[in-house]
Amino acid sequence: ILKMAHGRKPDKTGLGRFQYLQALVKEFQDTHSKDNKLQVLANLANFAYDPINYEHFRQLNILDLFLDVIAEEKDMKMIEFAMGGICNCCLDELNKEFLLQSDCIEQTIKCLKSSNEETVLSAISTLMYMFTPESKEAIITKPVVDLMIQFTQSSNKRFSNLAQIFLQDYSTTLGK
Repeated sequence: ILKMAHGRKPDKTGLGRFQYLQALVKEFQDTHSKDNKLQVLANLANFAYDPINYEHFRQLNILDLFLDVIAEEKDMKMIEFAMGGICNCCLDELNKEFLLQSDCIEQTIKCLKSSNEETVLSAISTLMYMFTPESKEAIITKPVVDLMIQFTQSSNKRFSNLAQIFLQDYSTTLGK
């Protein structure tokens, strides 16, 4: 199934986008192979880049799948792909609303402490994308700001630059 085309029209197998995503979700749920799960999760995270898939993601509970992986999985690569998937689709207003009503902010904040660089970068970006007047108190906390300050000191420019943007654009209201 992973070799099927990603086009909007049905591919040679006759599966359209919704059916393809549905087959990926089923494969993720049914497989016992860690490698297969990882490959399927990576594919789902890549599909999260395309807004045409967002309705399918909601119908197939793929956002829940990503959240479950972050909450329950120990494998760092699995968490990286799930966090990346959330980051990729949280700019959509309906996805954002769903994620704000879930435990996404709490799970994302936990990912800030990951030793996986991509997971942390996706987590910082996700917090920035999820920032609203209503979510501000949950996101702009002393522990989060302290981590961002620590990241600004990193020799890794991706960390330091993104953390600097976070602090400049989002945390100026801490304590006010």
